Amino acid sequence: MLPQTMGSETNIKLPISFILFSLFALVLSQIQLLVNGQLMTDGSFRIPVIWSSAHFLVLGWALMAAMGAMYQLVPVAFLTNIWNERFGFIQFFVTAVGITSFAAMLYWSPQNAIIPGVLTLLGILMFLVQMFMTLSKQAKPTILTAFVGSSLVCLFITISLGITLIYSLKTGFSSEYYQSIFEAHLLMGVTGWFTLLIFGFSYKMVPMFSLSHGFPMVQAKFVYGFYLSGLVVSLVSFFTNNSILLKIGFLLLLIGFTIFSWHIKIIIKKRLKKTLDKPFRFALVAIGFGNVVHLAAFIMLWNQDVSHFAGPLIYAYLLLWIVLSIVSYLYKIVPFLWWTYKYSKEIGKNKVPSLKEMMNEKIVPTLFSLFIVAVLIVFCALTFHVAILFNIGQFVLSIVFIIIAISILKVLKK
Repeated sequence: MLPQTMGSETNIKLPISFILFSLFALVLSQIQLLVNGQLMTDGSFRIPVIWSSAHFLVLGWALMAAMGAMYQLVPVAFLTNIWNERFGFIQFFVTAVGITSFAAMLYWSPQNAIIPGVLTLLGILMFLVQMFMTLSKQAKPTILTAFVGSSLVCLFITISLGITLIYSLKTGFSSEYYQSIFEAHLLMGVTGWFTLLIFGFSYKMVPMFSLSHGFPMVQAKFVYGFYLSGLVVSLVSFFTNNSILLKIGFLLLLIGFTIFSWHIKIIIKKRLKKTLDKPFRFALVAIGFGNVVHLAAFIMLWNQDVSHFAGPLIYAYLLLWIVLSIVSYLYKIVPFLWWTYKYSKEIGKNKVPSLKEMMNEKIVPTLFSLFIVAVLIVFCALTFHVAILFNIGQFVLSIVFIIIAISILKVLKK
């Protein structure tokens, strides 16, 4: 089934610009880790090179890829055009310059990262204005609006807390709350912004890619309620230093994610498409990993040495849930986006390639399986402090990411 339009008139150059930049940032982040990341095997996560690599991965890759996808998917999911495309191109330039300079400054001189950090904040604020203005034009808000809107609020909180951390590092402002602010920054960025966003768009993309119909949506309200409650309770626990609240918060997050996993399973059972596409299967695998990490994080809280497991689990959550989800969906979105732009108007007039011919899906099982194995190797290296294991896993992971970037870029030549 090849629809001739995705219901959007978004200039393809806008989402593609974000996606191309994200691929550059992805490869760069992995090269940084390959060269210097073995320091993490000693338990050293709060060092400039790791800060820089993490922000190239989370902001440069995941955030920019998510922004690009949203510029294309928001009009489709909410049946409304992007508020101002020209503003979007300006926002791309500001954000790209901000993230690049911010991540570079974190590497060279973290205490002086406040100015590029503010520039990054400006770019993200511009994106938030764009999205909220776009969503405000929606005729009737839905549960998807709640997920996406809440994720955008979490994004704003995340970047604001990040700037506060840099300012505190430079001036000593609120130094007594530095640890709490840092934990809140991680929580709102990783489990708030990204997870809520993936939840929201999964409810649009899973039925679309599996051709599912007649499924209930009442479970989505429970997913939203439990997960958002978990975020709020966990956030409060960081600033009150209350371990009981933290355990309750993580339990609520686990329950919310588990209901989401169960709901997606219900949707998949209602599918008309017998054989699911290979990249989409790995998007479903990512949900399983996300659920496992949530369970592991909750169990971890009952261990006295929580800090020993925190770093490896955050790494696993970022790579096996967030990055794997985004990469899997990009393997579907980019070919669909490019095919629609280049060939949709040629149907019935000239011979056009099928959507499946736009991307070589034969390499997906091997490539994505290598990705998962490499991440698990790095996870074990971080957990058991084995530098040689880290180097092996990170080398394989870097090669995999380079191949992924090249394979996505090749779509644009077809």
